[in-house]
Amino acid sequence: MNKELNGVGIIGIGSAVPEKILTNADLEKMVDTSDEWITKRTGISERRILDKDTPVYELGVKAAQKAIEDAGITAEDIDLIIAATTSPDYLFPQMACLIQAKIGAKKAAAFDLNAACSGFVYGLTVAQNFLLNGQYKYILVIGCEGLSRMVDWEDRNTCVLFGDAAGAVVLGAVDNKYGILSTHIGADGEMGNVLTMPCCYITEEDIKVREHENKKVMWMDGQEVFKFAVKIMEQASLKVIEGANLSIEDVNYVFPHQANTRIIDGALKRLGMKSDKIHPIIQKYGNISSASIPVALDEAVKEGKIKKGDNLVLVGFGGGLTWGSALIKWAK
Repeated sequence: MNKELNGVGIIGIGSAVPEKILTNADLEKMVDTSDEWITKRTGISERRILDKDTPVYELGVKAAQKAIEDAGITAEDIDLIIAATTSPDYLFPQMACLIQAKIGAKKAAAFDLNAACSGFVYGLTVAQNFLLNGQYKYILVIGCEGLSRMVDWEDRNTCVLFGDAAGAVVLGAVDNKYGILSTHIGADGEMGNVLTMPCCYITEEDIKVREHENKKVMWMDGQEVFKFAVKIMEQASLKVIEGANLSIEDVNYVFPHQANTRIIDGALKRLGMKSDKIHPIIQKYGNISSASIPVALDEAVKEGKIKKGDNLVLVGFGGGLTWGSALIKWAK
């Protein structure tokens, strides 16, 4: 990079969601729940669900193609693909490799990254360092999830929460006054037991055992996750704001991982921010894990909410437990 272009920023963005909509009313027919119960506790009204014949990585392909087009480059210009996911179609070939083949990014290295719902910010942080050291010119970072394939549809505490989606960005050189100004990632493995998912698919016999032991395919201690999420989103946001030598007042928008409206409201309250500082998507997509932040950002950009020079805080938390944040001065 030359001196004028020694920053790293988002130069292209795109997202994709399935066509099928699963509403709270639909869930009332599947499990012991109600629209009122779901909406009051989570803020979710509906979510998008992949059909059984569509692989998860196809969402990543669509989001990636949109981001590449938005960046004004070709797939063959991409040097590296990082796919953040907790729900790959295969352990290998990796989701990033499947996407690489489909979009024709023939010269790109590719790997998956799993930091649960923090994965997209982890991916940005890794990509930024590759670009700053001059090893690569263009990197595609994708948050791609098919969580509907992993939930226990008889567990009303978790099946109402999740949906499927993908969001992608192309990172490249930008003017040094713009781009990623500060990042922060972290983990607390001692709290990993409060949000867990086995690494294999479960048989009917396993389900009988799980019911007896009061365990599910995906298990969560909701209260502990809530307390952790509200606290860490505040702390991680302040970390990158201070790292960029800015103040809360300088932040135009916050793009949090959207898992629950009460978590978002709690974090914003601790930060002293109003709800108009975020672009809400949880009501129509549910918790889409690593895709949450890029999908919300893409929608906000497409709707004209974000303008060049805006200071954006991206902040996520997830299983592990992990967290990550980034402060970006929008360069497009």
